[in-house]
Amino acid sequence: MKAFSRSILAAALALLTATAAQAADRAIIVLDASGSMWGQIDGKPKLEIAREALRSVLKTVPTDTELGLMAYGHHEKGSCSDIELIVPPATGSAAAITAAADSMKFLGKTPLSAAVRQAAEDLKYTEEKATVVLITDGLETCNADPCALGKELEQSGVDFTAHVVGFGLTAEEGRQVACLAENTGGKYIQASDAKALEEALVQTVAAPQPIPATEPQQEPARPEFNFVPELTMAKDGAPLKDAGNAWEIYKAKADGTKGERVTTEYGNYKGSLEPGDYVIRATLGEAAVEQPLKVEAGQSYTPLFVLDAGTLIVRPRPSEGGDIDTGAAVVIDFPGAEHPSTYYGETKVVLPAGDQKVNVTIGQGEASETIEIAAGQTVEKDIVVGVGRVVVNALYAQGGEKVEASGLDVKIYKAAKKVDGSREQVTYGFGPDGKFDLPAGDYVAVVRMDQAETEQPFNIKVGEAGEVTAVLDAGVLAIDAPGAKEIRVYSAKKDIQGNRKNFGYAYDQKHQTTLPVGEYVVEVDRGDAGKKEGTARVNAGERTELTVQ
Repeated sequence: MKAFSRSILAAALALLTATAAQAADRAIIVLDASGSMWGQIDGKPKLEIAREALRSVLKTVPTDTELGLMAYGHHEKGSCSDIELIVPPATGSAAAITAAADSMKFLGKTPLSAAVRQAAEDLKYTEEKATVVLITDGLETCNADPCALGKELEQSGVDFTAHVVGFGLTAEEGRQVACLAENTGGKYIQASDAKALEEALVQTVAAPQPIPATEPQQEPARPEFNFVPELTMAKDGAPLKDAGNAWEIYKAKADGTKGERVTTEYGNYKGSLEPGDYVIRATLGEAAVEQPLKVEAGQSYTPLFVLDAGTLIVRPRPSEGGDIDTGAAVVIDFPGAEHPSTYYGETKVVLPAGDQKVNVTIGQGEASETIEIAAGQTVEKDIVVGVGRVVVNALYAQGGEKVEASGLDVKIYKAAKKVDGSREQVTYGFGPDGKFDLPAGDYVAVVRMDQAETEQPFNIKVGEAGEVTAVLDAGVLAIDAPGAKEIRVYSAKKDIQGNRKNFGYAYDQKHQTTLPVGEYVVEVDRGDAGKKEGTARVNAGERTELTVQ
């Protein structure tokens, strides 16, 4: 799969290089750094494959190409504004782009429309020619319309073009982002395999040869359509119209199997094929059917393709009557699939007829069902996982201030202890207002902020929304030690062996930490200038400031 992803990036960079060679414009790659890039291909995260491919492909970029890198979803989860121009467009930027990709985190959502808009604005698209290449492995998740954005940028730009490279998108998903490219006169490349990418680049990247001004340009005669296929879900079913299906057309090998790809088209397609033997593959959702076609000169063909498929609509709910959970993972293991497919929230997908194994996960709860779908049938199914939701927070002191720091550490354990006295950890999270979806039962929340930790038992029922508030009985100690090389915090009281308990350290002149109520000794090491100590008392819910000169 490394060659596959490398071809994706090669496609993107070839588009940029070809465009820059014709018009010397600047261009920006918009890279999907959302959490879905942690998905694995052949046991390896997609983000690692992409990094390796970037490192290799960028070596081939001409030195005079002005190229920049923008990313989204690389700083935080759940943010639709997490977009950054990491490397501004410049010549010789390959090394900077490689370094940026190697250090990038892949965390958040997919605000692809906003990212393309920002890239266009950074390129001053209303004043200068501008090109953006979007590389995405997912669809828009921030309530924006990529199709409308394409039209807007085309109308307001001087000469704006967006190309879109679909990183493993299905044909149906590709249709939802292809319009962004098509509405700006750009190209959409659906990367279903490495060979497809190569052939797509031949069609989209090759610069047109100029025709001498002395020779009049003649518009070629438009051939009549000789291939008008139709697609149905079931035998004797009505032909589908504007269903978002794809038509993959291949030359046939001598043994009748698929050979060289000719083209991929969508929806209500009408085309003209040269005489010869072909294999036509029709896909919709996760269903596909293919059949041979022999084209002879002067003949027309209207073949019917029967998917033998139905539509499954899954609505994941935490409890009976509960709202649909938009973050639920819906994994479908359908007949003939090499690997299960994962969707999120309410899921509507076309699947081959047969038994569908569906597993739904909401937080730490799971539910599985086998659902039978007949050809042409639409089955709607609510799958109830059976969880309740608890929101966990911490207070420094009873009735005191809430802990708002992102470093708040929350671990959820089953309340029942094992034979050895330990508890089974169920899940964990960070920061305030942590939300946990849990099956009914008794649990313990272990909440920690720096050096202060406490436990809070709780019970959750299916469909219940609860709150857990843990009281740390702690305060904050802020230390200022000018010239310090190291600061260490110890308990003031020594144990029976004469040792003090260590409560953390910092290699800095300032140190702030949350500590349980009590007396402390602060040791400051200034290297050659020697060590010095200070003492402080930390009270619950209070801030104590200590300066050690």
